[in-house]
Amino acid sequence: MPTFAAWACRCGRSLLLQASVGLAAGLGLGLPAMAQGPSPLTAREVAPGVWFVQGEAALGSSANRNFISNAGFVVTEDGVLVVDALGSPVLARELLAEIRRVTHQPVRYVVATHYHADHIYGLQVFQEAGAQVLAHREAREYLGSETAQRRLEASRRDVAPWVDRETRLVHADRWLDEPETRLRMGALDIVVRHVGAAHTPEDLVVVVPQRGVLFAGDLVFRGRIPFVGQADSGKWIASLERIIGDHPRWVLPGHGPVSGDPRADLELTRDYLVHLRRSMGEAAQNMEPFDEAYARTDWSRFEALPLFRAANRMNAYNTYLLMERLGER
Repeated sequence: MPTFAAWACRCGRSLLLQASVGLAAGLGLGLPAMAQGPSPLTAREVAPGVWFVQGEAALGSSANRNFISNAGFVVTEDGVLVVDALGSPVLARELLAEIRRVTHQPVRYVVATHYHADHIYGLQVFQEAGAQVLAHREAREYLGSETAQRRLEASRRDVAPWVDRETRLVHADRWLDEPETRLRMGALDIVVRHVGAAHTPEDLVVVVPQRGVLFAGDLVFRGRIPFVGQADSGKWIASLERIIGDHPRWVLPGHGPVSGDPRADLELTRDYLVHLRRSMGEAAQNMEPFDEAYARTDWSRFEALPLFRAANRMNAYNTYLLMERLGER
């Protein structure tokens, strides 16, 4: 068993899960930060009034200001709705400046699709600017946890000076608890839909039906291996199936570029999760040791994807533990 898994076996499963959350949920999984300095934050229009900002495929660091996730915003004649707030206050201020470049309409709402660090450390900037923070009530447990506080302390160290003592965890102004929340903003209907538990228990997606746009949060890691962590991959698969059935024209993922071919990208993430569950479920059912199961599994469809080496073994091991616990194939 490799060093990471061996350590996990010595220390217990809960530590493995905490470690995987700390590594990937807080920092993001990706390639090393680029040495040439931080990428500029520039919004581009995907559909009329719908704008998108793409983060780097990198680990969160001082070099990139924790700019490792995506965000977006919808401009209407009745104000602006923002989706996710990026991984540091300085990035949120730059995103707010991009919004001001596009429109002078006030920012009325910011939707936190989920409470992983790379999506929420900018929330305080939008809240201070007068926006109402919307999130699903399932996030409250995480916010009150020691894990969230440890993640913030680690980010203050690892992403300094962009995440510092002034950076804080922000509670929603409005905790959503319905399957759907509909907002009418100008001529647009905006639907905030709870699809968790999937990547996280609180996962939200944001749909702009008149524009054919779906903000998917971290349900979709486009063109790369997703981070599975403690996710309920069965419900994640079901959520992806529902999104596929909605036939969006554009999917704006939590990581990676905009998808103009949503079905293919959604199916790739879905098929990867299905493959994990089938292969690791069979091994757990047969009480086959993880190392042997991992070695015999055919990963050829996915091994050329970015982050396969960084994430796949951890994803497989966590899925093995999940399927062992569920007693499923």
